[in-house]
Amino acid sequence: MIRSLPSSPLYKIGYRIYIAIFYLFLTMPLVTISVLAFNDSNFIALPWEGFSLDWFFSNTSERLGLFSDEDLLISIWTSFETGFLVASLSTIVGTFAALLFEEEKFRFKGLLYFLALAPLVIPGVILGISILLSSTSASIYIEDHYNIYIESLGPSFWLVVFGQFSFCATYVMLLVGARLKKFDRTLEEAALSLRATRLQSIWYVTIPFLRPAIIGAFVVAFLISFSNFNTTIFLIGSDPTLPVDLYSRIKFSSTPVLNAVSFMIVTVITFSAFINIYTSRKK
Repeated sequence: MIRSLPSSPLYKIGYRIYIAIFYLFLTMPLVTISVLAFNDSNFIALPWEGFSLDWFFSNTSERLGLFSDEDLLISIWTSFETGFLVASLSTIVGTFAALLFEEEKFRFKGLLYFLALAPLVIPGVILGISILLSSTSASIYIEDHYNIYIESLGPSFWLVVFGQFSFCATYVMLLVGARLKKFDRTLEEAALSLRATRLQSIWYVTIPFLRPAIIGAFVVAFLISFSNFNTTIFLIGSDPTLPVDLYSRIKFSSTPVLNAVSFMIVTVITFSAFINIYTSRKK
């Protein structure tokens, strides 16, 4: 809808109805699962049996709440730890890759850029299987020829970090690269003319300009890592991440504690979004 062009009242009504239906479609599942987190029922769905906080704080054999379930809390911490490491590595490597691909004189630039985008094209299941087979084959080869066993090459925490890093870095590269295309190169040239080194011009001129995109890319990489399932399921070791743990629970027996976990995640993300909006408007 273009505000400057005239439009009929019917068009305006239809536009508003469409927007309402669109956001209703997006928010209804989140609202439903948040409400059911407080349902006094042993089942994950309706009907409503009354208000209860048991699925958050209960510590009985019949009802084990979120904050009393040690295995669930460990999986949440594992997801946070994995997400932070993946986001940190992806932000560093992805930012350097964005700076590198913006260089004009760069051999095989097109081919390497295509290879950098490959993890986004390959399905996550195929990516997880290929990483698992490659790391396992490398582990067997090293153990057979050098009698050295590298635990991280098998299904483990670090293999999950490496597997998620392989595609999260590409997201960072694209987000930072989009911001970098708006950068005025004459600012770097001015810094160089004032006898700054190439590294100094990037650190003091380019990086401050890219800071909003770098922070946003870090958050995006963290959220992608935190919620990833299809790649992680093939690489996980003895400590599952939250998505894998929830899948194993709902596969065999599901309780409203899953709703409680979802409610906490939605609350944290919503609260963070409001803080970001508030600070952006304040600036």
